[in-house]
Amino acid sequence: MILDRLATGAGRAARITHTEHLPPRSGTHAIWPDRVRPEVISAIERAGIDHPWAHQAAAAEHALDGESVVIATGTASGKSLAYLAPVLSTLLDGSEAPNGRGATALYLAPTKALAADQRRSVKALAAPLGNAVRPAVYDGDTPVEEREWVRQYANYVLTNPDMLHRGILPSHPRWSSFLRALRFVVIDECHTYRGVFGSHVAQVLRRLRRLCARYGADPVFLLASATAADPAVAAGRLTGLPVVEVSDDASPRGELVFALWEPPLTDLHGEKGAPVRRTATAETADLLTDLTLQGVRSVAFVRSRRGAELISVIAKERLAEVDRSLPKRVAAYRGGYLPEERRALERALHSGELLGLAATTALELGIDVSGLDSVVICGYPGTRASLWQQAGRAGRSGQGALAVLVARDDPLDTYLVHHPEALFRQPVESTVLDPDNPYVLAPHLCAAAAELPLTEADITLFGPAVPELLPQLEAAKLLRRRASGWHWTRRERAADLADIRGGGGRPVQIVEEGTGRLLGTVDAAAAHTAVHEGAVHLHQGRTHLVRKLDLEDSVALVEQAEPPYSTVARDTTAITVLETDTEIPWGQGLLCYGSVEVTNQVVSFLRRKLITGEVLGETKLDLPPRTLRTRAVWWTVTEDQLDAARINPEILGGALHAAEHASIGLLPLFATCDRWDIGGVSVPLHPDTLLPTVFVYDGHPGGAGFAERAFHTARAWLTATREAIASCECEAGCPSCIQSPKCGNGNEPLHKRGAVRLLTELLRTAPVEPDEPTVPKG
Repeated sequence: MILDRLATGAGRAARITHTEHLPPRSGTHAIWPDRVRPEVISAIERAGIDHPWAHQAAAAEHALDGESVVIATGTASGKSLAYLAPVLSTLLDGSEAPNGRGATALYLAPTKALAADQRRSVKALAAPLGNAVRPAVYDGDTPVEEREWVRQYANYVLTNPDMLHRGILPSHPRWSSFLRALRFVVIDECHTYRGVFGSHVAQVLRRLRRLCARYGADPVFLLASATAADPAVAAGRLTGLPVVEVSDDASPRGELVFALWEPPLTDLHGEKGAPVRRTATAETADLLTDLTLQGVRSVAFVRSRRGAELISVIAKERLAEVDRSLPKRVAAYRGGYLPEERRALERALHSGELLGLAATTALELGIDVSGLDSVVICGYPGTRASLWQQAGRAGRSGQGALAVLVARDDPLDTYLVHHPEALFRQPVESTVLDPDNPYVLAPHLCAAAAELPLTEADITLFGPAVPELLPQLEAAKLLRRRASGWHWTRRERAADLADIRGGGGRPVQIVEEGTGRLLGTVDAAAAHTAVHEGAVHLHQGRTHLVRKLDLEDSVALVEQAEPPYSTVARDTTAITVLETDTEIPWGQGLLCYGSVEVTNQVVSFLRRKLITGEVLGETKLDLPPRTLRTRAVWWTVTEDQLDAARINPEILGGALHAAEHASIGLLPLFATCDRWDIGGVSVPLHPDTLLPTVFVYDGHPGGAGFAERAFHTARAWLTATREAIASCECEAGCPSCIQSPKCGNGNEPLHKRGAVRLLTELLRTAPVEPDEPTVPKG
């Protein structure tokens, strides 16, 4: 057994805190609806599939009935075939129509790599249908000379929301024949459209529906999702349409062994003398090395681009010590690579030339990597939906497989590896998005007006916030009202107002100083922390140091170097309450939700040893502050509550700060967010509340729905937070409970026992919400 071999060696077995055995499951077959063309059924059978699974047939039936449908079943359950059968049948019908163009279909994927992979699959499946199905990718990598052919002749166009937003919709007259014939819109991996990105995509889809109606089309939406809570509700919020749900997975599954793995404590000490665990990065690199040596085909999923590069580098070095031919069997894969680099890695993975891959979620999203034996997940990916999506990459051909979750030194990861029921006995999260966020909606109203003048009839389509926003856009001289509706007034492209990935500006280009070669890009919002002067940047296994960050020209100049450390940025944050939407008494204190303004500034960076994480030093930075208007949840405590909790003024700041850190770490259990999507501030006496206050806010303009979810699940969320702190084995606080990797104050002050007493008192008087979710108790 693979896990037994991984567990051999000094102290290895003790790192496994839990092993979950998911038994194999047999499948349930059905027959295709009679409206699926026999030629399509024959092509499917030629691909080796004699009968569909029951959920595939059910989804196809809904699609052919003209009902929008979301297929929310497990990884490798055949979701692609469920929507391809009705799509290919309809395209085949259209190819026989006398009017020339016939029916068309649009496929949307969150990543370019997934669209390219799906084109390969569609082309292979539809080969027996001849020229009836003409699939083509249309994205930023499509050569200019091919784009006209795609517009004129392709009838199955594969793209992403970014290209739909910036390229297709603003140029809709050139796409008129395609849009007029549009019968289906496929939205793959729709669970990834959450938070601000999901809210933007929801408005892009409303613009698409509006233009389709202009050309006389009313396409059916077919959505594919990983297993999710209330998928029909989430899909309806995304598309603005009623959506039927197919979520009963009828496909077979091989046995999956799922291990929870906690790296050991080291002899090193971190900030304030706290004990330090071996890093999840180093542990994952070791596991990927061992799996490669055993000939086990594996992917290690890593949360950050830098982490993927670092794991690849470490694994290559260790493999070279065994056999110099082995390092080429391992590589890194992440966003930010140039198109030709991504395609080469995808081909090597498909062919089996690569045995091990350290990948970001750019590879998580649906690329068919059949034949994988194991998946190593470096740190909890933020949601149970993503965890199962990544784990499901192993065993995709039906064979037994191994998944290992390696815990980071982080409150949530530590909580999960010691509370396996929170992973294996809880439903996946609801997808959180807010299409009515004015920061999201306003630029899309401008983009829609530039495509076609907005009319009163469009108000219902774009949502209830439109009547309030239109006068503001008029006052800002972005829109002008005339008899025919609201018109875009500017010369520049309205679509450029909306950055749908939430980056907040144009990407920063990373350029090699000596050669001028473009290495890649980083989002504008991440530039201050990722490519500040002195930052270590990894690309294709090579380490670079950032020599200069030019914010005006959006360029970071780097040079190749091999420092024995990584870098982590530090920042400071202040917060102002703008408006309190709602508040609930918690004993004498209050739980509140509303609008805030956050001022953030990156002030320094730490240098940490690569393997151990030991802090080597801190360097000051001079970067401008940035302001953010967003949504927040906050709670206050009174003097009487502090007395009851035995919190004196000397430890108050540390108790609040520790509770803030841990609550940020645990919120992803309750909302589909990552701890990096949210921020927090704690103040012993806040000028707006005049009380000790802890804030947790959405890290995106206008909010993303995470703070609102926190407000509605506050009792369960803060109960889990208290449990995570209280159950940690450290004496005074560590990264596993109350220390934060992004704390601008250097994790000072913190008071672990004070935080436990404070949360105990706060929760003692907390009201119970009737719809409150449960959380496992330790």
